[in-house]
Amino acid sequence: MLDDIILNALKEDIGDGDHTSLSCLSDADKGSAKLLVKESGVLAGVEVARRVFQLYDPSLEVHVLIEDGSRISVGDIVLEVSGLARSILSTERLVLNIMQRMSGIATKTNKIVRQIAHTNAKILDTRKTTPGIRLLEKMAVVIGGGCNHRFGLYDMIMLKDNHIDYAGGIQNAMKKTLSYVAGLENAIGIEIEVRTKAELIEAIEIAGMQRILLDNFTPEELSSLVGLIPEFIESEASGGITEETIVAFAETGVDYISMGALTHSVKSLDLSLKARF
Repeated sequence: MLDDIILNALKEDIGDGDHTSLSCLSDADKGSAKLLVKESGVLAGVEVARRVFQLYDPSLEVHVLIEDGSRISVGDIVLEVSGLARSILSTERLVLNIMQRMSGIATKTNKIVRQIAHTNAKILDTRKTTPGIRLLEKMAVVIGGGCNHRFGLYDMIMLKDNHIDYAGGIQNAMKKTLSYVAGLENAIGIEIEVRTKAELIEAIEIAGMQRILLDNFTPEELSSLVGLIPEFIESEASGGITEETIVAFAETGVDYISMGALTHSVKSLDLSLKARF
């Protein structure tokens, strides 16, 4: 999947040729460049960048100075790349786009993880990702210290409000789901969303789910509800949780907190690739 993302992105950017580089550089011109940090944060995307260079031109030499997950400061040099000048220039923007986006996500995730480090709650991402590059964004969450929720619709069953309403309620949705899962060759986890205390109690009465998602509750409400969930069922909170309120939610004793903001509204970290002489 990673190679597919990279190759598709190269095709999108280069098309029938990098005519700027082709026009002013020969196929024998060589050079080197350094990737500079222009904004402090948590670094992510180094290994992806290495793969970009390798796929485009295996002759490029990449020397990594700072690894994924490291805290970086303005002026740091992340890596150096050397080889054909055309190859460096043709991959420059893709490498920067990937690393800036991933580092922005890792930086935001790490900030939130550190905020709730005194609790047992874990931060989860969601499917609110950029179409086509979900893998990169979920990789960045993990590099920042967070955890991945399901990757897509295929690796976990998550009965949300619309599923429950269409199915005719909590019990109908769960009974149909358990029957469906029983017919699968491979086991798959089940999570169910509840919106009220009554729905929570109804869900607990039906065995079979691994996690209960408590959606759009206040921290005060959550504190009283988490204790009702049996220890063998995980609890997750979601819905309008921000950096300003995350600590209050984490201190309720909930096992997981999912935040779409980790990926859907992140500022990219400022990085630059500069030629060396």
